[in-house]
Amino acid sequence: MSDQQPYSWGPPGNGPQGQPGQPGPGQPGQPGQPGYGYPPPGQPGQPGPYQQQGAYPPDAQAPFGRDPMGRPYSGKSKIVAGVLQLLLGTVGAGRWYTGHYGQAVGMLLTCGGLGVWALIDGIMLLVKNDWTDAQGRILKP
Repeated sequence: MSDQQPYSWGPPGNGPQGQPGQPGPGQPGQPGQPGYGYPPPGQPGQPGPYQQQGAYPPDAQAPFGRDPMGRPYSGKSKIVAGVLQLLLGTVGAGRWYTGHYGQAVGMLLTCGGLGVWALIDGIMLLVKNDWTDAQGRILKP
């Protein structure tokens, strides 16, 4: 029992290589071929360790991505705009946030339509999916 290891993973007598005829750990499969996995980074024509293959270049017209219908997303959130409008709608906070300054001034002068305009606007901001910012980009969900 001196030459056998009681906890070895292969059949007895084969040592650390496992089954006969199979490459051991750290050895390439066939002569002349590299080891398993990807080639080392930095070789010409091969991606580096953190580069994606087939990734699209950044879109200047949609820096925050696009929705499923292809419309560009805004950097602003519809949830933040809706909550601002519900809590501070009498001063037009949701409209100031999205960049609709003309409507925000109208809400400020009328106290949010005496609260009615602000309440309806806040609910619509939270429910609708096609609300846009001042640049015409869809608000992020």
